Amino acid sequence: MLDYHLHLWPHDESSVSCQIDQVAQYCEEAARHGVSEIALTEHASRFRDVRATVGSFWDRWGHEPTSALMASYFDFHARTALEDYVTLAQAAKDQGLPVKIGLEVDYYVDQMDDVAALLAQYPFDVLIGSVHWLGTWQFDDLDSAEQMAEWQRRDPASVWDDYATAFEGLVRSGTVDVVAHPDVIKVAGVVPPETTEVWDRMAAAAANASVAVECSSAGWFKPIGEQYPAAGLLDRFIAAGLDFTTASDAHRAERVGARSNDLATLLEARGIHTLASFTARQKTLVPLRSPA
Repeated sequence: MLDYHLHLWPHDESSVSCQIDQVAQYCEEAARHGVSEIALTEHASRFRDVRATVGSFWDRWGHEPTSALMASYFDFHARTALEDYVTLAQAAKDQGLPVKIGLEVDYYVDQMDDVAALLAQYPFDVLIGSVHWLGTWQFDDLDSAEQMAEWQRRDPASVWDDYATAFEGLVRSGTVDVVAHPDVIKVAGVVPPETTEVWDRMAAAAANASVAVECSSAGWFKPIGEQYPAAGLLDRFIAAGLDFTTASDAHRAERVGARSNDLATLLEARGIHTLASFTARQKTLVPLRSPA
């Protein structure tokens, strides 16, 4: 098994050796769940370099109710140098830990070429892509009453349509190798009665871009209470001939590899017995389950 979606909080001022110890803890916890390879994929939005590249993009969206929240989010999070993060990940890899150097890349409308040029300067093994906001609305910030209030103001069908459009733009950009939690828009538990057209669009876009798709246990721990992607969307990705990674989307060591066996069982039931592994952004297929 693989776990290709793990975060390291990059504001930690501890020594590199202590931070590598944290990575080692991730690897140990992963191994307990039969996971033999992990990818460190911190959020790109947490780095000063990315902030400098995309600028205050929220200003282009006018006076949305959530614009100020987006500005505050970047002010708080974008405080670390990308070079420091990559150096730490490389050091862990050089010490023999079974890690891949990765990043979770957000979708910035009309700015993905600039983001790709920045990331090309670093030795990433894998880039996973995600849509975490529409305009300036961070729809998956479950801890923010202001963000969650937007779900009451918006039509769910329109939200899903906007999300699918952003998803199409992300994969079409060619910036990422894997699409992370592809239907994360359902995180708050709001799903329109009819999602099949949106699913068809997403599957077609992923197939055209030849990206791999993340199958993640994280949704089981959210209000929606199911894996990413939903069964219907997962079946469409499989029918499109796409490859998969598995992930726990863990922000702390105790969640690394969570329910990895359940993910394996889910994929095996659909005839999937390999996963996509990446080195220097080149894909190879490995067995779904690690040898005993």
